[in-house]
Amino acid sequence: MKKYLAACAALALSISTAFAQSLPAPNIAARSWMLMDVTSGQVLASQEPNMRIEPASLTKIMTAYLAFEAIKQKKIDLNQMVNVSVRAWKVEGDSSKMFIDPATPVSVNDLLYGLIVQSGNDAAVALAEAVAGTEDAFVVLMNREAERMGMKLSHFGNSHGLPGADTYSTATDVATMASNLIRDFPELYKIYSTKSFTYNKIKQPNRNRLLWLDPTVDGMKTGHTQAAGYCLVATAKRPNGGSDRRVISVLLGAQSDAIRAQESQKLLNWGFLNFDTIKLYSKGQAIATPEVWKGSQNQVKIGFDHDVFITVPKGTAEKLKPVLQRKDPLIAPIAQNSKIGTLKMMADGKEITELPVTALEQVNQATVFGRAWDSVRLMVK
Repeated sequence: MKKYLAACAALALSISTAFAQSLPAPNIAARSWMLMDVTSGQVLASQEPNMRIEPASLTKIMTAYLAFEAIKQKKIDLNQMVNVSVRAWKVEGDSSKMFIDPATPVSVNDLLYGLIVQSGNDAAVALAEAVAGTEDAFVVLMNREAERMGMKLSHFGNSHGLPGADTYSTATDVATMASNLIRDFPELYKIYSTKSFTYNKIKQPNRNRLLWLDPTVDGMKTGHTQAAGYCLVATAKRPNGGSDRRVISVLLGAQSDAIRAQESQKLLNWGFLNFDTIKLYSKGQAIATPEVWKGSQNQVKIGFDHDVFITVPKGTAEKLKPVLQRKDPLIAPIAQNSKIGTLKMMADGKEITELPVTALEQVNQATVFGRAWDSVRLMVK
């Protein structure tokens, strides 16, 4: 299932943006940026989204993802105490830290808050060692996970994002990484909305200014090095009809902390004010029941195993037209969730997105007589 969702996410990011970007994007003071609707997976606007950049502490999003996954798989526990290694303690002296000490074991829970809220590089190394034994082994997992997510232009050389020739990414890949974390770990993601955290009697604020400026913002991560400039992944959730809609911005290479917050807020507001996200189909909803040949039943229900959304400029939803393309003739056996065809959403003669359509049920083969009869029918069809 994880591989399927990752493939869907990659497909969503490859959606034609011609329709979405028919609105002029705002001028943003950053080297590279991207705005994505997480609910639909569509890119709303971008500038140099595939420019290679130094991700700085945005790297810690992947570190958190793998720590969350280890918790889910019960490899580590939130209350588990971790012995702090000298390597974690001695991580670059003037970089951001949560100030853990080899003399004092620390819980996984505190390390997560130290990683996410305080952006502690020492916390990153300690978590990496708790999950994989060594940071080097953890880095292998980071790159393996990045490949699974479809982050084709990224590589990690450490768990914290301090500069190195083997640590790089892009706005596109960072958006993929962030949206995967939000989707896969909604409960643990809530840590990103924490405004401050105290450890070792040292209280440190979350560096994401938008947590104070916009009540709809609930994450996500800042980053800064001299080469990277000031970076921010910001995400907000606001009402969208009868449900909520989430938009995420990735802004890389701003000139100051204040500018990265200001420009990220501008992007989020622009995305919410100028676009609507429409639910096209529900999970398990049959969008058609085409004929099946040589099967134990004459028809098969086809659709999606997840809710399907699309994001369009406000006031244009009525222009959408679905076009279903199938792999006819459909011959049994047909496995549940196997791909049956594609659904193209068109508007003004342009293809907006293409989505894989799957079988919602299994269809077994017919009897020998039934298969023979349908073979004759297919010959004369």
